[in-house]
Amino acid sequence: MSSKSVIPATVNPDLQKERDAASFSSEEFAAWWAGGADKLNFKRSVKEYMYKDIDRAEYAQLYYKSHEDMCEFAVKSSINVAKKLRQLQAERNPGGNEYWPTLFEEPEMWGLHLAGNPFGVMYVMVVKALKAQCTPEQYEEFGKRLERFEVTAAYAQTELGHGTYLRGLETRADFDRETDEFVLNTPTISSYKWWPGGLGHSSNYSLVMAQLYIDGQLKGPHLFYVQVREEDTFEPRPGVHIGEIGKKMGFLGVNNGFLGMKNVRIPRSRMMMRHAQVQRDGSYVKSPVDALAYFAMVSTRCIIARNAALLLAIGATIATRYSAVRRQSPIDPKLPEPQIIDHVTQQLKVFPEIATSLAHRLASNYLSDLFNVTTKDIDQGKYERLPELHALSCALKVISSTDSTEGIERLRLACGGHGYLASANLANLYASATAACTYEGENTVLLLQIGRFLMKSWRAAQSGAPLAPTASYLADVQRNPEFGTWTGSWENMVKAMQFAAANKTRIAFNSLAKRLANGESEEVASNHTGIEIAQAAELHSRAFVLYSFLSEITGPKSKARSSALNRVLEQLLELYLVNITLKNMSNILRVVHLTDADLCQLQARLETALSKLRPEAVSIVDGFDFCDEQLNSTLGSFDGNAYERIFDAALKAPMNQKSVPKSFHEHLGPFMKSNI
Repeated sequence: MSSKSVIPATVNPDLQKERDAASFSSEEFAAWWAGGADKLNFKRSVKEYMYKDIDRAEYAQLYYKSHEDMCEFAVKSSINVAKKLRQLQAERNPGGNEYWPTLFEEPEMWGLHLAGNPFGVMYVMVVKALKAQCTPEQYEEFGKRLERFEVTAAYAQTELGHGTYLRGLETRADFDRETDEFVLNTPTISSYKWWPGGLGHSSNYSLVMAQLYIDGQLKGPHLFYVQVREEDTFEPRPGVHIGEIGKKMGFLGVNNGFLGMKNVRIPRSRMMMRHAQVQRDGSYVKSPVDALAYFAMVSTRCIIARNAALLLAIGATIATRYSAVRRQSPIDPKLPEPQIIDHVTQQLKVFPEIATSLAHRLASNYLSDLFNVTTKDIDQGKYERLPELHALSCALKVISSTDSTEGIERLRLACGGHGYLASANLANLYASATAACTYEGENTVLLLQIGRFLMKSWRAAQSGAPLAPTASYLADVQRNPEFGTWTGSWENMVKAMQFAAANKTRIAFNSLAKRLANGESEEVASNHTGIEIAQAAELHSRAFVLYSFLSEITGPKSKARSSALNRVLEQLLELYLVNITLKNMSNILRVVHLTDADLCQLQARLETALSKLRPEAVSIVDGFDFCDEQLNSTLGSFDGNAYERIFDAALKAPMNQKSVPKSFHEHLGPFMKSNI
């Protein structure tokens, strides 16, 4: 069958018409989205360098590979990315690190890691964890080797029988005074490490979370650096049982693995000892703050929040461009079929997801800034910000992953049957987004952790104690419990969400207190109040996203943007605030008096916001500045030639390279003939 491409070299005229009609500069939007013109130019130059000579034909056939071939391809492509980034670093700034390894797992590289990056966790988590948990001497001894990619490592925390509940982990590390070693064991099947990315066949070391025992006494979970494979042969080390867990919904080539250990001995110096220590005589020095042992997870949740927003932005780009070139279902029977983006119901499926990706990205920027400030505080022995950082990282991880997952599915549905094609890439985006609802803390468990923070904050506010900045509204509501007049302004809608969150926090707090007063233990009472606590946590999370979105769009930074760009950003803000307010109306009506006329006005504002964004939508998603390789979609390419790309992908499918399949000769043909 012919391999000649049927894709035109021109841009779809409907898509070009949309770009020509925009009232603002998508280039200015792109510079703002990237964090400035310099950062935008930097990212574009990197993508131009990295994507210029890739084998696009091989990438296009990726999803037809077997699982083993997919994993092999993931290793090959990831190593090629590493080589090119090293080369780029050497060419542009020898001795620096702004290209390698900084960009190895960044979104700019996602189009090169289509099967997943089995070494991504190594840099996103393990190297960062070693820097945060090692003593300087330890990092010099084995951390730098990993940073230079002389060895590879996974982060082994989750077990077959335990995930988010770290205190329940069964892997144990017993200190042996005689040999000055730790002895690691996974005593049951449920204690096997399960899920770590890259652990299966791509790592020869692993950072292992295990319960520390000294003289049979439990000291809690600690991190240990364990060699699991030989460096030269890559064979498993004695006592190590290691392999891959099998095919998954997504992250197909990430090589997630399992790890069992039987009497695996490591030197005492392989326990992370920056904060907690085990001395030569077996004496134990406790960490000043227990949460420091899990600080790598907080760092990763910051990245998850950002990445979830970008996954949603990719999905929104695909669906918006497809909506501009797909024509179907006349609105006026006397006129030709319109672009489906003209249908208001289609706009409601697509445009709110554009706004949501902005809101979550801006919130994740705030979280990253808080993380950096807190890291500096920890270096100086200050730990006051840790509870707020933990709660906020949980909040944004939960909200971003949940909204991204649900939003990408809405966007897939907005693309009709073609959205179901693997070549549309929406299914793969969904698989990536929904995985984030579970890894690095299952979302319901994290909501309950946020809820505990809110219960403590509510109690502190009652006593007049100061609250963390992101929870200060709880004290405001306690001091002034009446909402006041509904005006429908942006500030008013943010305040309404804060009041709804505070009210649900109050309800959960009172329910918890009542159960405690009736004799239930704190643990049992918390379980019985779990639904209300989780609801309060979700509202708190949404209140923060609304607040941060409003602050970024209307605050001092707006003065650096053109009036045209500000107008479009304000339209996105309006859509987001009105849509989220309507979706949470059942909770808002418990604290705010709105009339039927007020609700009708909100509905009218929603429809007006959609209408105003209609001529801007394509240029907005252009401003996200994803290249076609990052989108990896037949529906969402920059040229808008969706039908031709769908057809071209089908023509190149392996099954279409033969006119008659083998199964006809072996099964179908003989069976039909047997009935004659």
